[in-house]
Amino acid sequence: MQNIENLIFDLGGVILTLDMPRAEQHFTALGVKDYNTLFRSGNVSSFFKEYEVGSITDAEFLGSLKKLAGLPLTDDDLIAAWNAMLGHFPEERISLLNKLKNKYRLFLFSNTNALHLTNFRKAYADTFNGNVFDDHFEKAYYSHTLGMRKPDKESYEHIIRENNLDPSKTVFIDDSILNIEGAESVGLKGIHIKPGMSILDIDL
Repeated sequence: MQNIENLIFDLGGVILTLDMPRAEQHFTALGVKDYNTLFRSGNVSSFFKEYEVGSITDAEFLGSLKKLAGLPLTDDDLIAAWNAMLGHFPEERISLLNKLKNKYRLFLFSNTNALHLTNFRKAYADTFNGNVFDDHFEKAYYSHTLGMRKPDKESYEHIIRENNLDPSKTVFIDDSILNIEGAESVGLKGIHIKPGMSILDIDL
């Protein structure tokens, strides 16, 4: 890509695969009814977003999740089901990041949470000889530690400002069109990873 110096990647659905049916299976096996009504985007309770920006603790999140499920579930059961949506890191995507690091400044910006972060960092280390996932990037931004989430304009503006990025020379890559639109609203160039696509399909 001409005149591009910086790449900002989303994580889930872009670098890390996601398995939403697996999460549904786990919660259903625990006795949760109407999973889609309770957990699908647009229907989720406000505490999900609160957890995603770090305004509630793990214990508070699990307590709210337990109430939402309406079942006397253990924390371990809930954590296992919650993390079930996280897939794996395809080696070819990681190889691509290694190559791109020689050409661009790389950043990560993920809407995530503390329990997921612990899980996928461990999964990466287990898969790639104890290496640290965040080392692929000049800086990795996670919504729950940043205190902001996509697609809020302030979150993109913070990353641009903190790293002295020229938005016109920066590409934001995400599988959510809403997040792409948020990025483009502050001048970033967006690439939408549509269903069936991967970062390997982009001419970078």
